[in-house]
Amino acid sequence: MSSGALGRLSTLTLSVKQLSRLPHLSDILPSSLPSLPSPSPTVPVSCVPTLFQEPYILSGYRPVGQDWRCYVLSLFQRHNESLNVWTHLLAGPLVLLRVWAYGLSLDSASLPLCLYILSALTYLCCSVAAHLLQSHSELAHYTLFFLDYVGVSVYQYGCSLAHYFYCSEPVWRESPVGFWFLPGAALLGWLSCASCCFAKSRYRRPYPLRRKICQLIPTSMAYFLDISPVAHRLATVPWGQDPALPLHALQMAAFLLAAFFFSCPVPERFFPGHCDIMGQGHQIFHLFLSLCTLCQLEALFLDYGSRRDTVLQLYGERQLWFAGVSFLALALCSTLTAVVMRRHVQRRLEKSETVKQ
Repeated sequence: MSSGALGRLSTLTLSVKQLSRLPHLSDILPSSLPSLPSPSPTVPVSCVPTLFQEPYILSGYRPVGQDWRCYVLSLFQRHNESLNVWTHLLAGPLVLLRVWAYGLSLDSASLPLCLYILSALTYLCCSVAAHLLQSHSELAHYTLFFLDYVGVSVYQYGCSLAHYFYCSEPVWRESPVGFWFLPGAALLGWLSCASCCFAKSRYRRPYPLRRKICQLIPTSMAYFLDISPVAHRLATVPWGQDPALPLHALQMAAFLLAAFFFSCPVPERFFPGHCDIMGQGHQIFHLFLSLCTLCQLEALFLDYGSRRDTVLQLYGERQLWFAGVSFLALALCSTLTAVVMRRHVQRRLEKSETVKQ
């Protein structure tokens, strides 16, 4: 070995020795720093209470009663709620990016559209929270799904406001349906929240058919009323003259498919245990509902762009701001309903715990 090489080797050895004398990161940081708990391994259906069991889903459950941080960290864990969380968690940023790209500004004419966007983000966030955190306890399970129903109610009314102010035709607005549309949409929006909260708290697993009926009838009535201005337009306006109509048709098709997978536990019913992590009906429901929202948003941008200049003339600034007040009133009524139902469930759980002791 040459003298130059020996010199470089000696210098390298000295540098390594000097580096070894430097303090390690563990020596610098205080030993009292808290450490986040790791998510626990998933467990089979037999290891969780009946309340948390889903039909035909046999594994992939998170243990009940862990620290809240464990459920937050389970966002990055593989379990049977993972896709239910991520489908709506990713849809939210897509909505925000599209709004940012469009460059929407808040004024009287855009208020119903802004309320619709707020309602979409509300239902997505409530759904993510419910599916991510509901395994903490029985009370948390009920509370978070009551919150989820509030998000659905708010989204229904946000859709109805956008459809009324941007999608409706004069003939439809002058009809009895158009006259009673907004009060009826607000009432059915609240009723869908109240009926879902009641059905959730009233019936125990295995859920009877009447629970599903109690949930579906008010929400179906709300949807058919909310979509009526769009359906009338699809039936009376030539699609070739209006680029928003194919998107409206697509959002309706996506919603109907979502409703089917929400109502029927397929395909897991035919393949019990094989759709535990991926492929269950509720996950497909989430995918189609997210697609519905994105198509709906795109269609509303087209409608808003073509009708923005006439919105104030048709409805007046007073009616537009009254829509904003009614939106807040519905959100408040739905939230209060969820709070009342939560207190009812809390008293029932405390009573049950007292009896056990």
